[in-house]
Parts: sequence; structure tokens; C-alpha cells
Amino acid sequence: MAARERLICASAALVEGGDGVRFEVAVYDGQAAAFAVRHGGRVRAFLNRCAHVPVELDWQPGRFFDLTGAYLICAMHGAHYDPGSGRCVMGPCKGRSLAALAVTERDGQVFVVEGDDGQQRQA
Repeated sequence: MAARERLICASAALVEGGDGVRFEVAVYDGQAAAFAVRHGGRVRAFLNRCAHVPVELDWQPGRFFDLTGAYLICAMHGAHYDPGSGRCVMGPCKGRSLAALAVTERDGQVFVVEGDDGQQRQA
């Protein structure tokens, strides 16, 4: 299956440890909420679904980081996720991970990588 890319946002929209950009992706059973953030100089993207209970993480639209900018945090349960890997490091789902999505960044743009069938590619 060939891959295709779909534009998410301009690179400048993602500031290190700052607000994320929300977007939708196709999954096997329909559409799912997703988000992209910048951490460690790289763009990271995940399904917007807590590994504990399938609720969206952001405590306000696009706000995924805790107040220190060090962890992604679930607004409902307080689970803390490593933004580089998506692995839960503290909270009710410790050891589990967010579903990472394949993204690429070039020429000042951020793209999500999808299969030619429109289905989301996991990172």
C-alpha cells in the first residue's frame, strides 16, 4: 500500500512545548480525533485518546502539555505521557501508550502520513 501525505498545519504553528494542533484521521471504524505537538525539536502526533479510558486529552482545545511543558497530560485522569514516545509515565495507565501517528515535516509544513486508502498510518 502506497503512502500519501495530508497537510496538518504550518510548522510555525507548533512551538516547542506549546499548544498542539488538533486534526481528524481516518481509522478502521470511521474518523478519530488526533493532535500534533512539538517536543525535542520534532513534531509528534498521536490519536487524541487517553490510554486509560478513551477520552480526549486536551484540557482546553489544543492544550495538551502540563504547566511545565514537560508532559502531555490527560485532563480527565491526570495521566502524564512522555511527549517523545507517548508512553504513560504516571497515572492510572502507567506503562501503556498513546497511539502514535506517522508525520513528516518539510518546507515549513507538517503532514500526516496515510495509506492510499486514506487510513491512518501508525508511527
